[in-house]
Amino acid sequence: MLGAPSNPWLHRYAVFTALATLALIGIGGLVTSRGVGMAVPDWPNSFGYNMFLFPPSKWVGGIFYEHTHRLVASVVGLLVVGLTRWLGGWRSRLPMALIGLLEVIAGLVLLRLGPDWNGAGHFLSGIGGVVLLVAAIWARNEPAQRPLPQLGWLAFGAVQLQGLLGGLRVVLSTDEIGFLHALLAQLFFVLVCVIALFTSAWWQRKGQRSEVRDQRSDGRALGGLRWLVGGTTLLILAQLVLGAAMRHQHAGLAIPDFPLAYGKIWPETHKAAVERYNRDRMEITAVKPITASQIQLQMAHRLVAIAILAAVGIVLWRNRGKRYLNRLGLVWFGLIAAQALLGAATIWSDKAADVATAHVLLGALSLAVGAILSIISFGELAVKREDSRTAEVALPCPAFETGVKS
Repeated sequence: MLGAPSNPWLHRYAVFTALATLALIGIGGLVTSRGVGMAVPDWPNSFGYNMFLFPPSKWVGGIFYEHTHRLVASVVGLLVVGLTRWLGGWRSRLPMALIGLLEVIAGLVLLRLGPDWNGAGHFLSGIGGVVLLVAAIWARNEPAQRPLPQLGWLAFGAVQLQGLLGGLRVVLSTDEIGFLHALLAQLFFVLVCVIALFTSAWWQRKGQRSEVRDQRSDGRALGGLRWLVGGTTLLILAQLVLGAAMRHQHAGLAIPDFPLAYGKIWPETHKAAVERYNRDRMEITAVKPITASQIQLQMAHRLVAIAILAAVGIVLWRNRGKRYLNRLGLVWFGLIAAQALLGAATIWSDKAADVATAHVLLGALSLAVGAILSIISFGELAVKREDSRTAEVALPCPAFETGVKS
């Protein structure tokens, strides 16, 4: 079993980092839903000001959402650096100091290359200074058990890449980078939630073992459940990819009605039909015309949503009687059901920003719960197999049972 030394404060810190990341995803969702991703045109400065010194009096309109997004992202980055250092213990001090020093040097070099590199230069030198500071002042604590230090370093790299992608999205103004930025945010949130799970006292106590011994399901049933949960989680990830692609195409609602699509179960997508849809759209003067591929993309999104709802329902049914798995499965099903309802409400409300953002947040939570449930299911199966092998070894030899001499 994986675990960490029993340290409630480390676990609380990891949970707080996960909650801060979820808040960051929510604010990022508001930025995209309100179409204000370019409200602050420079990076990492804000209208020429140091980002942390930008006057609050200028936080108006879309600037408020985009600038707040940057500030919260900075807080999350700082939290992750501290988490990495805490998980790695004293062994992480030297590599963290070296990384920070290299980042400062690289940032200073970029600043000397010209104004086109100023954004990346300020970003690297700034975050490198923070990394150096954390490496210098932290106490010499013992490292956490594997794989927590490795997961900490993975989060360390991911949060810096995420910050860089966010900045490049502003500098280069490309939707493709925005799509990658949104996708990495979901994966990063899952990673931090997994770290929070592994640092919990419940996981350290290996609570799965006592629960598994109460189950009468065999290893084959547990293995099937594990693959079902894992496959459903991957399906949710694919659904989030579809959703991110739709959000970052900035084409409005390609299909304005639900549960039908342009009054049909499956809409027509030939050229004449798409032209007719565009003529009828009230928002045609404000956004780009829709295309047949965008309509098909949204129909795929609806079909995958149905498949996910059915799969999570099956998981809930298969988990009945398994205590904590059943409770977590019930939470998962509730999230997916609410997610489906919010998806419909997004269409009915003409993609209201608050509704669309709630839809994004529940998507992130659904993916994280699926990942945690997959890990727990895998752990349950491993313990079940271990108990089976122990029982086989403990069986008396048949020769002694029957009194036959060998």
